[in-house]
Amino acid sequence: MSTETSRISWRDGRRYLWPSAIMVPMLPFLSYGIVSQTGVEGWWWLTPGLVFVLIPLVDMVGGDDVGNPPEDAAKTLQSDRYYRWLTYLYLPLQLGGLVLGSWQWQQGDLGWVGLLGVLVSIGTVNGIAINAAHELGHKRESLERWLSKIALAPTAYGHFYVEHNRGHHTRVATPEDAASSRLGESFWRFWPRTVWGSLKSAWHLESSRFALRKRNRWSWRNDVLNAWAMTLALFVVLTVAFGPGLIPFLIAQAVLGFSFLEVVNYLEHYGLCRQRVGESGRYERVDEQHSWNSNRLVTNMFLYQLQRHSDHHANPIRRYQILRTFDTSPQLPAGYATMIVVALFPPLWRRIMDPRVIAHYGGDLDQANLHQPARAQLLARYGPRPGGALAAEAP
Repeated sequence: MSTETSRISWRDGRRYLWPSAIMVPMLPFLSYGIVSQTGVEGWWWLTPGLVFVLIPLVDMVGGDDVGNPPEDAAKTLQSDRYYRWLTYLYLPLQLGGLVLGSWQWQQGDLGWVGLLGVLVSIGTVNGIAINAAHELGHKRESLERWLSKIALAPTAYGHFYVEHNRGHHTRVATPEDAASSRLGESFWRFWPRTVWGSLKSAWHLESSRFALRKRNRWSWRNDVLNAWAMTLALFVVLTVAFGPGLIPFLIAQAVLGFSFLEVVNYLEHYGLCRQRVGESGRYERVDEQHSWNSNRLVTNMFLYQLQRHSDHHANPIRRYQILRTFDTSPQLPAGYATMIVVALFPPLWRRIMDPRVIAHYGGDLDQANLHQPARAQLLARYGPRPGGALAAEAP
């Protein structure tokens, strides 16, 4: 079949499923409508219920999508602005939901069930918005990069724009990366390390950029500062509009939102490690074996195909609609929506994931990205590899 014939004959069978991604920021509006009509505040829990309960259940029966678009159709798909607009549309819905949630928090006359539902719903929407920011922030177009910062503003995580692109993608799957979790490290230990480490990394990277150019880092051109300025401006406007009682809500939903991002970071590279090669001792190039993947169809539709993470790291500017899956990538036992919930319970997570990391490295713990405080426990449970470095240190 010729290249031209392939382009004409191949069609994206999921084309009209991709708008699923913008269903999530629409849910708070749906909750508000139902609560207004019924008076049942529990409907404010619709968003977390769909994301953390319904989607995992549907994922179980929705099956996997292991197909890849043909490479000769990739250029056409890449330039199709339909897919681009689906990321753009998330932002006005996200910001509109934040305004709605702020109004309900201050003036909705809600009880604690409704107030907590509003908080968790808006935090969830803004957390998933970081995925839209992730997609936009990797692109070369200036508009998309600025939209990325706007999407990050509600969670006060604008420094992610710098750290993720120039820090995480450089150091991924190494002990030096704050956003790569280690074998034996629980999410609750990972969280403070990655939150603080990512912030420090972003400031260092941006400061170094200005130092290299012999310019003052205290500038509006500093991508950390201008991103944080967006958050400050947004929070000030909302506080003026709805009152100072809104401040706890804004802070809490931001923490929930960026924690949503960090639990995804946690599961994306858990225990995986790039090896040092050659006389220079440099890390090997990032490939499809350095990220956990999932081909679960439903979650991929809701997350702009974030689960095809190996191809994303190998080709960061490749748009979500043409990301590929590889047989050689380590696979999660379920979609991200399910694994996020599992990650919150360390004993369950380790029971499921630790054996998979060990198997990925053929039983050689030396090759994994190890959480050093868990070293003895891992040795006791899985045993050292005969002749390996861990074997030499084992009692």
